[in-house]
This record gives sequence, structure tokens and C-alpha cells, in this order.
Amino acid sequence: MSLPGLVLLLVGAALIVLGTVRAREPYRRYMELREQDANIARYEAWRGGVRTDPKTGSSAAMQVLRRRAQIGGLIVIAGVVLVCLGFIVR
Repeated sequence: MSLPGLVLLLVGAALIVLGTVRAREPYRRYMELREQDANIARYEAWRGGVRTDPKTGSSAAMQVLRRRAQIGGLIVIAGVVLVCLGFIVR
């Protein structure tokens, strides 16, 4: 394997690990908030109440967490592309 191919493989693998680490926690917290928000909506529907303002503090936090998870996912995708290029360059 050539040096450029090996460098691409190593950098790609590092980006995959970095992206996974960056995306894991925001994604986990996002899923928790989403489940909690759905639970509150079910309770309010059962109680007969209607949300007057659909934008809540948790929905704003979910937007931030979703964006962080997306950025981590994009880093993982970039790493996969570099690994594929590393195998092509061989």
C-alpha cells in the first residue's frame, strides 16, 4: 500500500472515531427529549389540554442537539469517504 493511501486510511479512521464520539451523546439526549416531549403531548391530549405554543424549551434544545448529531454524522461520512479513497489510491 502506498503512503498516500495509508495516510487516507488513517485519517479516515480517525474521522470515523471522532465523528462517532461527537454524535453519540447529543443523539442520545435528543432521543430522550423527543420521547419526553411525546409523552407530555400524550398526557396533554388525554387531559384535554391543547398546547397554545408548539415551541417549547425542549424543542429548542432538540434542535441544537439534532444539529450537533448531524455534524458528527457528517464527520463520520467524511471519514468513510477518505477510507474508500485510501483503498482506491492503494
